[in-house]
Amino acid sequence: MRAVALAGLLLVTASLAAQTPPPLKLSGWAEASYVYSRHSAGDTIIVGRLYDRLQNRFTLNAFGVVLDKPYDPAKRSAGFHTEALFGQNATVIKSGGGALDLGTQADIPHLYVTLNLPTANGSGVQFKAGRMPTLLGLEVIETAGNTNWSEGNQFIYVENFTAVGVSVETKLNKHVDVQLRVINGWDQVSDNNKRKSLMGRVGISPDTLTSVGIVGFWGPEEAGNDHANRYGVDALIWRKLGTTQFWLQGDYGREQANAALPTPTQDAQWWAIGGWVTYDVSTEVGLALRGDYVNDVNGARTSGSMGFPANTGQKFGSATATLNIRAWPSAIVRPEVRYDRSTLAAFNAKKDQVSVALGVAYLY
Repeated sequence: MRAVALAGLLLVTASLAAQTPPPLKLSGWAEASYVYSRHSAGDTIIVGRLYDRLQNRFTLNAFGVVLDKPYDPAKRSAGFHTEALFGQNATVIKSGGGALDLGTQADIPHLYVTLNLPTANGSGVQFKAGRMPTLLGLEVIETAGNTNWSEGNQFIYVENFTAVGVSVETKLNKHVDVQLRVINGWDQVSDNNKRKSLMGRVGISPDTLTSVGIVGFWGPEEAGNDHANRYGVDALIWRKLGTTQFWLQGDYGREQANAALPTPTQDAQWWAIGGWVTYDVSTEVGLALRGDYVNDVNGARTSGSMGFPANTGQKFGSATATLNIRAWPSAIVRPEVRYDRSTLAAFNAKKDQVSVALGVAYLY
């Protein structure tokens, strides 16, 4: 039986090898940083921040390892994508459920398999299963992929980071693409209730210099509650003019009344708007500006989160300027200054704070 099984395995392996799939790709990054704010909480935590939350210290942010096996959209094919993240960034983007618990400073934010079926237009239809990054917003978990070094308020407070589930994706033509997902919930490895959540996106690209993306989401997100739905919409517009790029993002969300909200007897809502501008000063230096504003009407997204005090509503925003310096091969140096303001005295009994930071990353 073992000989028969081995012979069968060799035949399958030979058949797969004959298809000459694209090679496995290895990439990743390593990053360290320093941040200082005059209005930190107890000289330890910078309120409202994510990766840059640790006051006045040098931080080993992340060591990321990415393995990618591309699929071929022109034929029936398969691939996979996985990312392992080590360091202090992993602590704050870990999902609930515990199925992928690698410790407090390690996580697998991406791990999914893609099956492709060819289509007449050559783009194929992709079926993905596993843990995938969110469809919401511009910014991503991997800071080297963002225009600014620090994560903005929309990424932190009105979006999920990842989701586990299935996704169907395709490009209908050269101008329109669509994605539909059924997921366990926002940032949940194992579902925390008995119902699934939905997320869908439509992308429109009128030309090579313009794109518009619209995302909708719906589903129950609180533990043990199958009836209180969270739903909303996200819109992202991109435009490039010469060496300058512009993004505008708007978000609206609502969650039906439930015991997990600051005011359990009423629905909670929130909305946000943000803009980014990047300009290439030279081939080695770029400037990135970001401004954002969040109205957490009922405190559902910020009450007791990331150092913010318990609250039933606040308005807050930030302005950020970052230099992206690529004077060294495969490395990026990012000095940054940021201003935050809130209607609450959240920053060491003050309503605003100024912080300075320096991030250094190597990409391989």
